[in-house]
Amino acid sequence: MIAVSLVLYIGVLRLVLGRKAFRNRVGTVVVVSLVVVVGGMVFAKYGATLLGLPWWIYYTLPALLTLALAPIVFRFSLRRTVLYLLLAWASAPVIHLAFSFFLGWNEYMPFWAIPSLTSLLG
Repeated sequence: MIAVSLVLYIGVLRLVLGRKAFRNRVGTVVVVSLVVVVGGMVFAKYGATLLGLPWWIYYTLPALLTLALAPIVFRFSLRRTVLYLLLAWASAPVIHLAFSFFLGWNEYMPFWAIPSLTSLLG
């Protein structure tokens, strides 16, 4: 799930930055992507299990990092920030829907129940 999320997030940055800016800042793209995706998922997972943090902390902090880090680091214009926020906000439910439906993995957003394809087919 982390690998798919990472690829999707890098794709979002590619769309928002444009081809030239993306190529010129690929190192920064990789670092921001690793911090946001891997760091955010690790914090959410272990914030819940090891630290016993409430859901509103272990979901909210990675979400805020996702929404704020790229626009700050890449100094997006207002138009690019709005596009980024829309794509970043939409990507989490899309990943959850795909993994829940096709693989039966509901851990990503456990408060949003999606039936798996195998459960629907019997």
